Amino acid sequence: MTLTAILLLAAGTYAFRLAGPLLGDRIELSEERQEWLRLPAIALLAALVATATLYSAAEFAGWARVIGVAVAALAAWRRAPFVVVVMAAAAVTALLRLAGVP
Repeated sequence: MTLTAILLLAAGTYAFRLAGPLLGDRIELSEERQEWLRLPAIALLAALVATATLYSAAEFAGWARVIGVAVAALAAWRRAPFVVVVMAAAAVTALLRLAGVP
């Protein structure tokens, strides 16, 4: 990327972030519209998690990482503290890799 492209993307991101607080009181949205606005963020986050879980560079990241993320999801679903979620995922992944699971 060129410096110009990076600066344009940074300015655009800053403008979008600034627009929320500045325009938040001026625009009234129904509950249904607000729910529709939340859905793309959830889908984008899910896609990011899936991509980071399954791929490392251009290759499959291995089953150890996939199982570690699954353990983290289970711990989060059970409402474990964030530190426990991260430590459980890291421990399971490390133990699986130590056992030879790619």
